[in-house]
Amino acid sequence: MIVEIVTTGTELLLGQIVNSNAAYLAAKLNEFGFDVLYQTTVGDNRERMQEVLLHALRRADIVITSGGLGPTQGDITREVTAKICNRELQLHQPSLERIKEIFARRMVAMPESNVRQAMIPEGAVVVNNDKGTAPGVILEIDGKMIVNLPGPPSELKSMFQHSVLPYLQKHFGLQGTIISRVLHTYGISESVLEEQIKDFILSQSNPTLALLVRQGGEIIIRLTAKGESAEAAKLLIAGLEEKLRQRIGEFIFGVDGQSMELVVGQSLSAKRLKISFAESCTGGLVSSRMTDVAGSSDYLLGSIVCYDNSIKISQVGVPAEILAAHGAVSYQTAEAMASGIRNTFKSDIGVGITGIAGPGGGSADKPVGLVFVAIDGPLGLKHYQLNFSGQRTYIKDRTAKTTLNLVRQYVGELS
Repeated sequence: MIVEIVTTGTELLLGQIVNSNAAYLAAKLNEFGFDVLYQTTVGDNRERMQEVLLHALRRADIVITSGGLGPTQGDITREVTAKICNRELQLHQPSLERIKEIFARRMVAMPESNVRQAMIPEGAVVVNNDKGTAPGVILEIDGKMIVNLPGPPSELKSMFQHSVLPYLQKHFGLQGTIISRVLHTYGISESVLEEQIKDFILSQSNPTLALLVRQGGEIIIRLTAKGESAEAAKLLIAGLEEKLRQRIGEFIFGVDGQSMELVVGQSLSAKRLKISFAESCTGGLVSSRMTDVAGSSDYLLGSIVCYDNSIKISQVGVPAEILAAHGAVSYQTAEAMASGIRNTFKSDIGVGITGIAGPGGGSADKPVGLVFVAIDGPLGLKHYQLNFSGQRTYIKDRTAKTTLNLVRQYVGELS
């Protein structure tokens, strides 16, 4: 069954609140096999809302709205729904009594405006609200269905989970299930990645495949399959995932909710390795991300933020002659930082990071965005030159993410 979610409220269009209701409904509906193909947001305007709902009914089997069921004159969803369905609004006495009881429990007099919440389109199924005053509405018209849900997320979630979803399943039968799996990739551009797996993209049906760019240079591949059961859908995804891994496995670092720092930590822990960092241009960002993972004390011994050259020398052990000969931003200094921090903390792996985050400090030979990362460990000493462009925070973010990816690859090569 095709579903359209229509979220109402001018505050959504103004960006004053985040539209969490649409995300929740889409996730739940897909989980139970309903195809959410459209999402629309419309303000508190009768003409525009009517136009949106009529358009939604033409292209979807089920239209689910959120918001606009309150007691004020701006809460118009019920009225517009009734109008497009050619139904009169009628007082639903049980709902009114329930609203009165809520105010009585609060020991507050019920405003007359709350009577509007008990006005229900003729012939509609009333959905009780156990979290608030506004009842929901389910209305059938010409083989289609409109569901009006309240806007407050706690009310919407409870009503949908306990009442609306069972009603939809009983009315439309089991729809199967839609399962998604996310593959996280790093170290490859979107255009190159698309070219590598273009044949899978062009031939997709079930499962479907989509590329999504994330902050910090990460690209995710979302695989989505529909099956009669979760197990059937997962089998479809597993077949495509295996083919993708054979093609681009070196760039896939995690799945679903796995972050780069989580994967790096798991790899270090599995091989019983300890790591330490000497950070200059990243200012401790890499270490901060590592410690975002619970249990990181099992593999992260410590770090030093060595911005000033004197700290590189006195605390990390970088030879003064290397700084004098090559400068702070050089692969020689990065290597000395990696070896120095490894020795200082007696860790299995030491990582040194130095670069120019900008906006100042660059030159023709060493422009803003030039970064050197070095790793010293069981595989020996390796260094990497990186070149980024953009704002300071972006360069720091890309450097941190790339450093973690380099550590992941380094550890992955260890037997």
